[in-house]
Amino acid sequence: MNRVYSQITGWGCYAPERVLTNADLEKMVDTSDEWIVSRTGIRERHIAAPGEATVAMSLQASRRALEKAEISADELDLIILATSTPDYLCPPASSMLQDELGASRAGAMTLVTGCTGFLYGLITAAQFIETGAYKHVLVVGTETLSYGVDWEDRNTCVLFGDGSGAVVLSQSQTPGGLQSMLLRSEGDGWDALILPGIGSRTELTPEVIERKDHKLKMDGRRVFKFATRVMTDAVLEVLTDAGLTIDDVDLLIPHQANKRIIDLAVRRLGIAPDKVMVNIERYGNTSAASVPLALCEALAEGRIEPGDRIVMVAFGAGLTYAACVWQWQSEEVEEEPILVTNWPVPESLQLMAQEMRTAAWRMQVQARTAASDAAMAVMLPLYAFRKGVKKRLSKEE
Repeated sequence: MNRVYSQITGWGCYAPERVLTNADLEKMVDTSDEWIVSRTGIRERHIAAPGEATVAMSLQASRRALEKAEISADELDLIILATSTPDYLCPPASSMLQDELGASRAGAMTLVTGCTGFLYGLITAAQFIETGAYKHVLVVGTETLSYGVDWEDRNTCVLFGDGSGAVVLSQSQTPGGLQSMLLRSEGDGWDALILPGIGSRTELTPEVIERKDHKLKMDGRRVFKFATRVMTDAVLEVLTDAGLTIDDVDLLIPHQANKRIIDLAVRRLGIAPDKVMVNIERYGNTSAASVPLALCEALAEGRIEPGDRIVMVAFGAGLTYAACVWQWQSEEVEEEPILVTNWPVPESLQLMAQEMRTAAWRMQVQARTAASDAAMAVMLPLYAFRKGVKKRLSKEE
């Protein structure tokens, strides 16, 4: 029996028309364009119109993905919608999307794993495809974060935006698709990024609203420290599992949360900046929509070719993180390789050389990571001291 591979056959994205710039935010909170750009890399973000919620945006991206895949909604076997901002806590937003699409024979489920949601969904969908259980699966990542943001909190309101991205996964006989993957969670950090006032644990009372516990809260220092560690570790692990190094990667698509986090991961991994997809300046952090939005833009810009190896990596609330190596497939069907148990010696030497190359790269990444950690350990106290001096001087004035 021929092996079945998962292939991304369609993709589409959607961002609301309204654009909120840093100049707009300067009029709303005590901030500046220079402060936001220097700390996050964000210049603008898209904000949903009144009444425009998660399902509506998902519908736009999904229709574009289905059109690109050249299939109809009733050919879908499963819909996976990744979101932390559904239209309602009940019913599932995925069922509403299924109905709007007219995907009458598809199962539907909603994944809530924060910013890693799309990758959790993509990897899950690939398993359904590669086992032969399903032929076509729609994976969507959508967030309407503007509804949960406290627009008076300058530490969070400058970060987030709204949007949606979707892909169609289909069966293929051509080798490619998912090469290696990682799904992880460090649940002891569950409260580092939280919307505490909505859920079964807390009744939504006037007191909860007065405390703004119905709005997003973030411990920025904890999230930054977690993100800078797992971004590097996750990429290192999935490439090692695939028998690859960073030199074998054609494009890295990281979660677009903070430009400084991306830059640090790029330096530690030793990847050329032109091999990294970055669009955070135009969208901000769109959580589960972040990776598919970046993937769609990379494809539109011609940055992905048949046979290219792509690494996608994300981190988010939970604290969860995920990564995968994905090989973009061509339309041509290649013959399956013939397995040989007594492989010639030159092939064994080639495999050994590859293992040594991977091990050497791992050591380089670990050394760069240790050096950057040491530098941050020195710089952070100096930064805090300088910040304290500025505060005291401003008070004296």
